[in-house]
Amino acid sequence: MTDTAAFGDTSPALGPNGADAGPGMRILAQFIRDLSFENPRAPESLRAAAAGPGGQPSIDLGVEISARPRPDELFEIDLKLTATARSLGEVTFQIELVYGGLFHIVGVPDADIEAVLMIECPRFLFPYARRVISDLTSEGGFPPFLIDPLDFAAVFAARRAQMAGEAGQA
Repeated sequence: MTDTAAFGDTSPALGPNGADAGPGMRILAQFIRDLSFENPRAPESLRAAAAGPGGQPSIDLGVEISARPRPDELFEIDLKLTATARSLGEVTFQIELVYGGLFHIVGVPDADIEAVLMIECPRFLFPYARRVISDLTSEGGFPPFLIDPLDFAAVFAARRAQMAGEAGQA
């Protein structure tokens, strides 16, 4: 047995006398910060959904991640997911979910903290946010909308590349 935790464990590794021995993360809370579901064409849109796969809507998915430190040495992470379904050019349903988490992160070098906040923390929140959206579309009269797993490392890399491009143009 070892006294160090693999990165991604939800509790920090403790060394002798309870001192932090390595990098670790604890999820202290998770919550829905904001939630909106719109079904502007109901009940007609529900008949189209029940008609079967011939009326498959196109769905645009947006992902935003924000992180902010708190004075108590914790971090708040918000995972914002937006989905807009369109069928025949009209909005069938629209969802906006901001799913938050409160994290305690220890033993992570300053150079790596941004990646942990923008990749690892959302990775822990995503399955719960995905379930909320699936349940909400089902309760709204549609088949459950199951978002494919997201590659948060790619989202982080794309955001950094975008920021670097904007800095280069300035």
